[in-house]
Formats: sequence, structure tokens, C-alpha cells
Amino acid sequence: MVAPRPQDYDVIVSPIITEKATRILENNQVVFKVSPTATKPQIKTAVESLFGVKVVGVNTVNIKGKRKVFKGIKGTRASIRKAMVTLAEGQSIDLSSGV
Repeated sequence: MVAPRPQDYDVIVSPIITEKATRILENNQVVFKVSPTATKPQIKTAVESLFGVKVVGVNTVNIKGKRKVFKGIKGTRASIRKAMVTLAEGQSIDLSSGV
């Protein structure tokens, strides 16, 4: 296992826990909110060093922020970058620990 580097904590912002994200956990995939400038190799090494698992693949998607109105106040949701990380067979990450 590789020791986590300080820059690994800048790459992975937070896990995404939604209904869809928990549904794809059955396929050995985990969803993370990542830095907008993070590359796929950086995401792979960050997940492997932080969680001690073997990563098979990384898919990323950029989600553009939307304009929304809430109680008459106009605002904009922030743009985010999501990474769907596919883990090796038999590997898992427990995202509910520490909650």
C-alpha cells in the first residue's frame, strides 16, 4: 500500500452518496466529487493511496452549474467534476464509516 501524499487530499474532494451512486456500488464502482483540474491518472493514484484499493478504471464527467431560483432569490449552482472509479474484483470502499 502506498502512503497518501498531501496532494491526494486535494484531488478527492468528497464521496457522492445518492441513490444512483449506491446502486452502482453493486458493480464495484464508487463515485467521488473531484477537483476540476484533476486528471484520470491523478484520481487513480489518489484513490489507491487514500483507501488502499486497486483501481481498474476511472470515468469522469463535468457537470455544468445551473441557474436556479429559490424563494425569489436568483443564484447559480456550482459546476462540479465527478469521477466514477471502478475497483478490482473483491475490493470495496466503506463510505458510511465515520458518519
